[in-house]
Amino acid sequence: MIRSMTTLCAGGMLALLVGCASAPPPPPPDTHDADVQALKDNEAQWVQDYKNKDVDKLVAHYAADAVLIAPGSPTATGVDAIRAMLKEMVGDANLSLAFQASRVDVSKSGDLGYTEGTYTMTMTDPKTKKPMKDAGSYVTVYKKQADGGWKAVSDIASSGPPMAPAAK
Repeated sequence: MIRSMTTLCAGGMLALLVGCASAPPPPPPDTHDADVQALKDNEAQWVQDYKNKDVDKLVAHYAADAVLIAPGSPTATGVDAIRAMLKEMVGDANLSLAFQASRVDVSKSGDLGYTEGTYTMTMTDPKTKKPMKDAGSYVTVYKKQADGGWKAVSDIASSGPPMAPAAK
């Protein structure tokens, strides 16, 4: 019995020592620069998708529970509401939208990122039915998806001072 107890204790101590002696897992790889570039590339494609007025591709930039806050529009929450807003926007023959990030960063953990910058847009004024220009600032918050891609979870644009009507 003493021999069994000694063997059991020795086995337990050995397991404890082996468990304590194992090295900690290596830190995750630093993907910061690649993630920042991925966000820049994503926004370049997003601008192109606006030029092509492709609603499906525009909506694909958003996470399922994303929020889009655009000047002069009610807040759109979720891809169905965002799709409806974007469908109306791209249906405007005068729509032209371009944006450029001046700042892009990703969290140390690599799961959240953001861009901020400026945009210019031409669209039809709902009151006068004539083209008008708008310009302002935006902030977009991204979340890394399970497949490693990035989706916008919060997209907020704010108009600057009113601009003159677009030249004909």
